Amino acid sequence: MKNFIIGRVKSIKYATKGMFLLATTEHSVMAQLFTGILITCAGFYYNLSPIEWAIQCLCIGLIVTAEGLNTGIEAICDYIQPNFDPKIGFIKDIAAGAVCFAAFFSLIVGIIIYYPKIF
Repeated sequence: MKNFIIGRVKSIKYATKGMFLLATTEHSVMAQLFTGILITCAGFYYNLSPIEWAIQCLCIGLIVTAEGLNTGIEAICDYIQPNFDPKIGFIKDIAAGAVCFAAFFSLIVGIIIYYPKIF
């Protein structure tokens, strides 16, 4: 049991380090986090309901998570094949497309939440 707890604490330490690295070194993640902060401020301004807050937080988390996974996939691809390769390009495009899906559907959720409040 002691080794299990020590292992979980180490896992949290590595995950926290990864979050910090993403937030401080990756410009795309910085942009997503900045947008998330702006949307959070808008949530306070428009007095979101608890359900709206939950959905908004899920959308922000989805986008940042997708961006982090995309960054990891791109880093692995660049490590495996530093030169241009159409197959690697295909993989990287698919990973970036996943982020685009997350952003697109989060935009729809944002419109559903904020349109009635603004207009």
